[in-house]
Amino acid sequence: MTNRQIVIDYSEYEGLQELPAESRKLMDAAIAATETAYAPYSNFHVGAAVLLADGTMVTGSNQENAAYPSGLCAERTALFSASAQKPTQAVTALAVAGRDQKGRLTEASPCGACRQVLAEYETRYGNKVAIYTLLEGGRIRRVEGVKNLLPFLFETDLKPLA
Repeated sequence: MTNRQIVIDYSEYEGLQELPAESRKLMDAAIAATETAYAPYSNFHVGAAVLLADGTMVTGSNQENAAYPSGLCAERTALFSASAQKPTQAVTALAVAGRDQKGRLTEASPCGACRQVLAEYETRYGNKVAIYTLLEGGRIRRVEGVKNLLPFLFETDLKPLA
């Protein structure tokens, strides 16, 4: 038997004002996207914003459905929309924010399915995605690459787009 340890590399910012301008704009878009969520069952509104290599920003929000699990998370809504609109543009960053039942900003982080979808986009385009998540108290966490969120991800032999 061999014991191993996983180290997760991440940064934390005390608030939006500490983020670089482009990252702040991305997180602001994710926060704004929480307002478009359709979440009558969980009352947990999540917004996401994706930044593409050409500077395009695409947002998404969670969309619930009575026929659970037919809804979709904010992250996948934004990622799939970005890919449908600009299939040749790599995803370079993703920001995620949440609002609780009282409408207060709160922590939100990509679920396992969203993390696996991010892994596919990293493989597809051959680059790591910077992932920003809003934390309690307005702090923001940044990780470089989905393996810091999903270390044992499902990997394929998919080759990056040329």
